[in-house]
Amino acid sequence: MSLIKRMSPDEKKESGVIALCLMLLILAHFIPKNITIVLYIVTYIISAYPILKEAIENILHGKWFDENFLMSVATVGALAIGQFSEAIAVMLFYRVGEIFEDLAIENSKKSITNLLDIRPEYANLELNGKLQQVKPELLNKGDIIVVNPGEKIAVDGVVESGEAYLNTAALTGETKPLLVTKDSQVLSGMIVENSALRIRVSKEYKDSTVTKILELVQNASEKKTKTENFITKFSQIYTPVIVMSAIMLASVPPLFLGQEFQVWLYRALIFLVISCPCALVISIPLSYFGGIGASSRAGILVKGSNYLEALSQAKAVIFDKTGTLTRGEFFVTQIIPANGVSKKEIVKLAAVAESSSPHPIARSIVKNYPGNIARVSNIEELVGLGVRAEYQGDTISVGNMKLMNKLNIDGVSTIEDTTGTVVYVALNNEYLGAIEVSDMIKIDAKVAIQGLKNIGIDNVTMLTGDKKIVGESVAEKLSIPNVKTELLPQDKVTEVEKIKSEIGDKGKVIFVGDGLNDTPVLASADVGVAMGALGSDAAVEVADVVLMKDNPTAVTKAIKIARKTKIIVWENIIFALVVKAIFLLIGALGIATMWEAVFADVGVTFIAILNALRLLKIKEDNEKINKHPHSKAEKYEVEVNEA
Repeated sequence: MSLIKRMSPDEKKESGVIALCLMLLILAHFIPKNITIVLYIVTYIISAYPILKEAIENILHGKWFDENFLMSVATVGALAIGQFSEAIAVMLFYRVGEIFEDLAIENSKKSITNLLDIRPEYANLELNGKLQQVKPELLNKGDIIVVNPGEKIAVDGVVESGEAYLNTAALTGETKPLLVTKDSQVLSGMIVENSALRIRVSKEYKDSTVTKILELVQNASEKKTKTENFITKFSQIYTPVIVMSAIMLASVPPLFLGQEFQVWLYRALIFLVISCPCALVISIPLSYFGGIGASSRAGILVKGSNYLEALSQAKAVIFDKTGTLTRGEFFVTQIIPANGVSKKEIVKLAAVAESSSPHPIARSIVKNYPGNIARVSNIEELVGLGVRAEYQGDTISVGNMKLMNKLNIDGVSTIEDTTGTVVYVALNNEYLGAIEVSDMIKIDAKVAIQGLKNIGIDNVTMLTGDKKIVGESVAEKLSIPNVKTELLPQDKVTEVEKIKSEIGDKGKVIFVGDGLNDTPVLASADVGVAMGALGSDAAVEVADVVLMKDNPTAVTKAIKIARKTKIIVWENIIFALVVKAIFLLIGALGIATMWEAVFADVGVTFIAILNALRLLKIKEDNEKINKHPHSKAEKYEVEVNEA
């Protein structure tokens, strides 16, 4: 009964037709022989009508060798040699198999989609002091919604009032609750755990995180892998070759060896039945869809099955340092003024110049200044150098030593033996002093690098704008074998291209960045991975893979899922081809019957679909941070000279 309930109206109608044909087929065995043939033909027409119709329509459109054509020719051939009951039985079994295949595919996709179906069904809209339950699609920017414990946040927004822990597992795969307070940004799909929140809507439903995730996953199957394209081309060659082989099998033995034509024609018809490439055409895309679903479940958004395949071929992984291997959360650790200049004046001028910059270093300097920051004009961002701004008729210059040299500023004291970023400050080309800003290496960074080595990826590189001594220090702490320092953004692209050239056809090069100022490098790699970019429109747009949690170990997880997907894909390919080869052989030898060939064809497809569903069994790595050998929150102050 549950199976019937899951059927669509068309599938129920199809089942009714099959049941009628089975009854007529049974009835044919109990009526006079002269009427039996008529009943057989009527039953065949009823059972075969949709297949014959589809075959004729496809032929008119130039599509000859599909499953409808093959089944039509095979069963009409069986009728021609007097195998009436077998022709009908084969057609009925094929149609039953089609129903089960459709149900299997539908349920498989539903199972995958359900894992990702984090869409909220409603939102509590605050109107005139009262709450009104509305569909999320009706919310506008600026609306206030109230989310109670146990409810999903309907759209992206900012906490207006309240404090609560959020369950973010549906988005990030992370089980640790996230604490949010007033002014915290929250994303749709997160679940409030312990206390109600009032949230101001910042994005409409169509632009919110949940909608983007589901669209990316659903559209990912449009970007085909080389394997999928190969199977499509293979099927276009394989089926005609089998048809020609069937024609030769039916004609050569009778014409040249004096064998009985009817016997060899029957064997040729078995060739036609088994030549249907359904198992390959259906299961391969479904396997990649399952891999993308499993990735999303683990907080990894893969934007196409082609990128999933590329991940499985990873031979080199390149990390940007800031925000990827380090936390990207800077703090001022030292202020070094020139003679006659106060520390407060240096920080004030630096904060004024950096006030509009989104860079983490700039934000740390602004945060360190306790006073109000005045408006500035004519701000000039100097990529890889720093920033210049006009303030009360004066020109403030803030940046690295390269900027000071470019502006020919005298008296700059080079600070060499420091573990932090050194930001130099000048006013009207007169040196005022320097500010040291420090960062921390992420807790899981070393585990991530070791994880890559454990799966056979030893070619790991770190790119940074830091000076050599600092970059090499971080690389040594993380056991990264290759490090390139003092790089401008365009230099990073050059380094990625060099590594791609070295790897060549041996595999793919993966670049991992935080999505900020990484656009050219993400685009230059075989697979660009933006880490911790959930909610970042720019990163989601440019990256091929988006890691929704800010954890570098997810890179290893993504590669593992991709490799598992590839294994299942090739299991299905090999299994289908081996079974078909066996049945082609025993069919040619006269051992197999036509209905056994249909059973094998449908059975192989069904088993391949079930095998693809194994991807949903991939579980999240349960390793806890406190179990990691290097999980102590050690503060490594490292320099980041990246503007």
